Amino acid sequence: MANSQGPQGNYDPAGSTQMFRAFVDEAPQTPERRGSGSRVGLIVGAVIAVAIIAAVAWLALK
Repeated sequence: MANSQGPQGNYDPAGSTQMFRAFVDEAPQTPERRGSGSRVGLIVGAVIAVAIIAAVAWLALK
């Protein structure tokens, strides 16, 4: 005789939905933090690159 009722065990679809919503609510915060940190690094790297190029050009013209 087959059991035609739902799956066995303690499956809680509402709990899974709540965990998913918590995950989705937290997800946007992480890229913003990484994005602002990488932007600062990119700006610092660009400033250093321009300073090195300017120093090399100054030495070449001296």
